[in-house]
Amino acid sequence: MPREQYQSKLEKLRDDVLYMSEVVAERLKMGLDALERQDGELGEEVITGDAEINDLYLELEGQCTDLIALQQPVAGDLRFIAASFKIITDLERIADLATNLGEYAKQADREVFPDVDVQRIGDDTLAMLEEAMQAYAESDPELCHAVAEADDEIDAACEAASDLVVRDLIERDELREEADVEGTMQNVSRLLLTIRDLERVGDHAVNIAARSLYMIENDDELLY
Repeated sequence: MPREQYQSKLEKLRDDVLYMSEVVAERLKMGLDALERQDGELGEEVITGDAEINDLYLELEGQCTDLIALQQPVAGDLRFIAASFKIITDLERIADLATNLGEYAKQADREVFPDVDVQRIGDDTLAMLEEAMQAYAESDPELCHAVAEADDEIDAACEAASDLVVRDLIERDELREEADVEGTMQNVSRLLLTIRDLERVGDHAVNIAARSLYMIENDDELLY
């Protein structure tokens, strides 16, 4: 294959990975909006839209495989292709977590714990994802490190939110009198799962930043 065609395929891979990230980010935002508004229809839209992301993943997986198998890239090109493959895997898993949010939106009662600001945590994880993809797009090592540092704040916010839910539950006297204790516990469980899933989105954003840093500088500092 002529060099120009090879470079064109590499550029197409980058563009397609960025497109997939935009779709995933939009699904994540939709899931957060559905949860905030308790909008079951929007939640269902997130769920049904996951098939599109799975198709994108398979298409990009094929591009990565073909480039490696047919072109036998080395050095920077090989790191770029390998990083892209790992990144689309993280994006697909973030989309799965967005699907979870859609499921929770169809069932959960957010008024049970109004002091737990899930939306703020979600917005912060969405910002992490967008910054991680910007680092990939612009080959920006400083952004890679910034995403990793932001994850500490997400972890702390998720831990604080989970502690608040548990502490509030323990202190509720009315639970001893409620007939629908099971329903309350289901709401608690879904809220804790929501917090956990958002923390995992942050972890996947760090993975994307780590792979981008390795791609840019052959630096595995954030991989471990």
